[in-house]
Amino acid sequence: MNTIFPKDFLWGASSSAFQIEGAWDEDGKKMTVADYNSFKKSDIQADTKVASDFYHHFEEDIDLMKELGMKTYRFSISWARIIPDGDGEVNQKGIDFYNKVINKLIECNIEPFVTLYHFDLPFTLVEKYNGWESRETVYAYERFAKICFKEFGDRVKYWQPHNEQNLIVRVEERINIYDEKDPLKIDKMRAQMDYNMCLAHAIAVNACHEMIRNSKIGAAVSSSVTYPLTCNPEDVCASRMNDNFKVYYMLDMHFYGEYPGYYLKYLKERDIMPYIEPEDKDILKRAKMDFIAVNYYRTNCAEALPVDDNHPYGTREGAVDFNLYGLFKMSMNPRLKASEYGASIDPSGLRVALNEYWQRYHLPLIITENGLGTPDVLEDGKVHDDYRIDYLREHINACALAIEDGVEMLGYCPWSFMDLLSSAQGFRKRYGLVYTNRTDHDILGLERIKKDSFYWYKKVIETNGKLE
Repeated sequence: MNTIFPKDFLWGASSSAFQIEGAWDEDGKKMTVADYNSFKKSDIQADTKVASDFYHHFEEDIDLMKELGMKTYRFSISWARIIPDGDGEVNQKGIDFYNKVINKLIECNIEPFVTLYHFDLPFTLVEKYNGWESRETVYAYERFAKICFKEFGDRVKYWQPHNEQNLIVRVEERINIYDEKDPLKIDKMRAQMDYNMCLAHAIAVNACHEMIRNSKIGAAVSSSVTYPLTCNPEDVCASRMNDNFKVYYMLDMHFYGEYPGYYLKYLKERDIMPYIEPEDKDILKRAKMDFIAVNYYRTNCAEALPVDDNHPYGTREGAVDFNLYGLFKMSMNPRLKASEYGASIDPSGLRVALNEYWQRYHLPLIITENGLGTPDVLEDGKVHDDYRIDYLREHINACALAIEDGVEMLGYCPWSFMDLLSSAQGFRKRYGLVYTNRTDHDILGLERIKKDSFYWYKKVIETNGKLE
């Protein structure tokens, strides 16, 4: 059946280790930043101790992936399962687990697509070095990445160094900035952590290409598409600068090996330039990505935000959708409907994003996250999630339109294959094609129940993207 999607298009689905695996301290694994953060909220929502218990159910879960017809599974490896202390002894039981997962995927003709770091830094590196603020963590990551390339590279072709680096650095808790209160010191720490992650990304790209023949590796970016709140030219500029500061400064570093001028100006005027060693330039310049992975959920609006006596240039307010004085102020789009959890639903924005990334970098694109988080209802053993089907249909159609526009796309992996732990809403906020039978405070039976969206997406894969 002919569709606009290439015949080798990678239809799949996604997850991450800390959100799905559970077994947080089994078989040698130690605590991560994601564990630590989740335990602080154990009284109000589920934490990482059990999550969806993929660690003990991976075989039946991958059998479900095969039944769905998935061509690829995008998942992450827990650094603390491989090296519990981050830079200490290697844990063979961790390697054995991921070997079993990868082998099972290949047995089911599913391409493994691996993220090395998805928000779960080994907590020992926080205690020893304050995490990504130190170059010691960069060197620890290099060792971890090379171990993964050596152990799994004979079967894993597709890799991502980090998940959503451009998002994680916006949220202090996720990058283990816990106690500092001075905004300028926080921004300086954040800038150093961000730079060190860029360096680690480049090191991983170079090592992957050197160690694994025909490997493909690229950044996973949290997409930002920002519309001007009005047609005022200053608001138009503000919307562009918001995307620059939340996406393009990082992608430019990954692609060109250096920060763009507007970002260097901000770092210098805010007096938060990171420490950079002379030899870094060559490492960054040599690192050539093979693709860009796009995580897309929503769009926003921006308007100009002038400085004032209390807020000089570069003063930041907020976290994920932060405002920056002298550049932009964020708001919701009044013309769009939003999900129950505040994400504006905008399929056309995905087409915009894909075209923007393609035109800027001319690298193939793959969607590695895109989905609707809702409190699904299980009734008589079924989940009727027509709202998710509508959401996925419209966003897959946006991908088809982007391909018609000339964008080269590798695949589409919705978030998520099955219900998993949401960092902010636990198991109340469900994204999965498969229902995980548990609540935040009751593990119940953990049965896997196929939602209506599972059967719908199965037909999409079977027809290579024909949308009913």
